[in-house]
Amino acid sequence: MEDVDLAVRTAAAAAPGWRRLAAFDRGRALMAIARRMVAELEELTRLECAETGKPAALAEAEIRGAAEYFEFYASLVHLPSGDVLDVRPDLHVYTVREPYGVVGVITPWNLPLNQAARAVAPALAAGNVVVVKPAEVTSGTTVELARIADEEGLPPGVLTVVVGPGATVGTAIVEHPLVRKVAFTGSVPVGQSIGRIAAERILPLTLELGGKSATIVFADADLTRAASEAVRAFTTNAGQVCSSGTRLLVERPIHDEFVALVAAAASAVTVGPMITEKQFETVRHYLTVAEAEGARAVIGGAVGEGRHVPPTVYTGVTNDMTIAREEIFGPVLAVIPFDTEAEAVALANDSDYGLVGGVFTADMSRAFRVAGAIEAGQVYINSWSTQSVQMPFGGHKASGYGREKGIEALNHYSHVKSISVQL
Repeated sequence: MEDVDLAVRTAAAAAPGWRRLAAFDRGRALMAIARRMVAELEELTRLECAETGKPAALAEAEIRGAAEYFEFYASLVHLPSGDVLDVRPDLHVYTVREPYGVVGVITPWNLPLNQAARAVAPALAAGNVVVVKPAEVTSGTTVELARIADEEGLPPGVLTVVVGPGATVGTAIVEHPLVRKVAFTGSVPVGQSIGRIAAERILPLTLELGGKSATIVFADADLTRAASEAVRAFTTNAGQVCSSGTRLLVERPIHDEFVALVAAAASAVTVGPMITEKQFETVRHYLTVAEAEGARAVIGGAVGEGRHVPPTVYTGVTNDMTIAREEIFGPVLAVIPFDTEAEAVALANDSDYGLVGGVFTADMSRAFRVAGAIEAGQVYINSWSTQSVQMPFGGHKASGYGREKGIEALNHYSHVKSISVQL
């Protein structure tokens, strides 16, 4: 792939200069990008809506969030630092954190600009240069990010975008000998493919993969609030989010009442279309499988026109059914009753994935206990997805490893060197 080779070699040539740049100047460059993104918010929102079909309010919020990544990491450029170690009196030992060099970033189609910014901003702040491969069906706003960075004075080669299929362009980035670190957000099969290449190259990875996240609702919870949050958990972006809460575990005494609340709230939600015809057909397939396996649709259960899938809530689900095991990436919720706290935790953890979990209860001792027992990278108590740029985000088990966001991301985009001085 000539385009990838040119992009990576150009980035590698720019790496020493960007690394030597004073941290303050790197931060100022990131802040300029953030301000320009906010200034072009309307245009970026319009482009993202055109490519994804999502509601304008959601696209605007995601782009504001993308700008916040650059603002946040602009303020943290001084933090990839080290320690002084007390080894012995005649030895001065200290550590430093150093950038990897060229970082390859491969992003998905569901939150295109936001996901790109989430990786690009900390990578640049840590002193790396970045080559981004966005999803080919939603590449427009990421290309615009590169334009903004260029117009705001980011040195040539520090941020480059290469557009094309993942099977060719993405693979070429991961295989390129000058790429020293890769961050990927997407499906488990593609993450596994990248992992196999990385194993051959001994290449460090940050992988944020799929999810089948569970929301646990106990009988003492604020049911109205919990229902609203549970609906938001599986309908945001038409369910096309890796952290969607697509399994709803409900304490048996309130099962019917709570399902009715969820169904009523979900019926009032308007969702956008599936991103592509292929994704639409994938979700349609899961609806067919759910019915064949005995699940009952309380609402939804059939597709609409124009690649639309209405919010769908299934009862009569057991945790071994396909819709409770596999990531659907659509607005489909599987409701499963439980009788005890231990059973709820066991059901939540009985998954190949471990990205997100939620707990709704008035008993805070139980809330903390259950949150600690859930095998997931992040757990929300009495809310769903209260994310912010400061909070580290990533998965356990098949949901991946490494962390994006927060101060932790800087550590994942730099590595440690120990230096000792004989006195």
